[in-house]
Amino acid sequence: SAVEFQSSDSIERRMELVRVVSHNTHKRMVSCLQGHIGADAEKRHKKLPLTALSQAMVEGGNQLGEDSLIGYVYILTTFLIFLLISSDPSLRWISPHPEAEEAAAKLVLDYDSARARWLQATKSIISGTNTQALTAKADLLKEEVDEAMNKMELCKDQLAADMYSFFSKEGDYAHYFITLLEAQADYHRKSLTVLESVLPTVQAQQDSWTEKPAFGTGLDDHLKRSGREIALPIEACIMMLLETGMKEEGLFRIAAGASKLKKLKAALDCSTSQLEEFYSDPHAVAGALKSYLRELPEPLMTYQLYDDWIQASSVSDPDKRLQALWVVCDQLPKNNKTNLRYLVKFLAKLAQDSEVNKMTPSNIAIVLGPNLLWAKTEGSLAEMAAATSVHVVAIVEPIIQHADWFFPEDVDFNVSGMFVMPTPASNHNNHSDYDSSTIERKRPGSMLGPDADAARKEK
Repeated sequence: SAVEFQSSDSIERRMELVRVVSHNTHKRMVSCLQGHIGADAEKRHKKLPLTALSQAMVEGGNQLGEDSLIGYVYILTTFLIFLLISSDPSLRWISPHPEAEEAAAKLVLDYDSARARWLQATKSIISGTNTQALTAKADLLKEEVDEAMNKMELCKDQLAADMYSFFSKEGDYAHYFITLLEAQADYHRKSLTVLESVLPTVQAQQDSWTEKPAFGTGLDDHLKRSGREIALPIEACIMMLLETGMKEEGLFRIAAGASKLKKLKAALDCSTSQLEEFYSDPHAVAGALKSYLRELPEPLMTYQLYDDWIQASSVSDPDKRLQALWVVCDQLPKNNKTNLRYLVKFLAKLAQDSEVNKMTPSNIAIVLGPNLLWAKTEGSLAEMAAATSVHVVAIVEPIIQHADWFFPEDVDFNVSGMFVMPTPASNHNNHSDYDSSTIERKRPGSMLGPDADAARKEK
């Protein structure tokens, strides 16, 4: 096809457009390096430097049009140019000789200044008296004007040559984007290789790390990591309450101070032994214990047995209901049963002082039960608790009332040996309505006769 020749003005206008677009892109790239910390989360995506860069390149590509190769590359590779973030001043290659442009502008100013002074001197010759001296000065200024004009013309010729050269090599400059994209792709391939080789080591280190928050962590995971039998928050809170909270009125019912509760939970999460300051605030300790139970991914009495618990609590006959609850309790996983036994034994001990602390088995079941068992349904904890509170109280209250029948084994509350056990009260007696040493638990399928069953009810 015939070669289309373009005028100097057309090329100059084209080059000015390229210069403006390139300069704008360069500014956006530099801003990408500066980060964007502290922005509002909801507005951050609209203000990201990469977003601004993308918009600038789309606008630049549209301004240049698809008849410009650079414009065409801008439009096609906008999303990839996100990767072209670099602080290297060489990014300004797209604007040919910016220093020459600045020098040309200075030479124009020098020429204008020299010419203004020469014109002023010429006017002075006409109105002045010392014509010879003024004429000599004007001649010198004329030479300065001529010299400034020659320098300016030389610079303009150089810029014109650069402009034509750039226009003829626009395809080469556009190819730089491909080179940069290829380099960036190679960088990311190598980065991926390094990350894939390092990730297993990092993951192994993470898996072997025993320090992990107890709150919000599954019971089995916490016990395995910590090598414990009883979850740390359960044992620590119960040991503190045994020391200072057994006579506290409204324990588990009265809310604790938010800041103290948050601090205690954080202390338990990092397994610190510095818990002395919390002994004086039993409500904060009770609140932390409730929070731990509530934040378990699965309730202590398990999702799997939820329907069984509800069905057992619905049995109308009291004795048969106890038997049904025991059957379900016996199906609990080992760790869940061990920790529930530990907790229930403490709650039964707390209920012994109900005349002082006002926490009867029923009251305890009302405030603590929803943290032990809830349905595996969507919704807030309040909604789930409201939906099952009646059933949960009917489940938890008899277990606390007959703790020694459900769990005949003695419990050493200081199971880990980390805490100082308070001296037992002199009036400590077995509180249970059922004496585990004299009453035989009725196992499923038991062949005990009616007489034995009647004697059990009577007792």
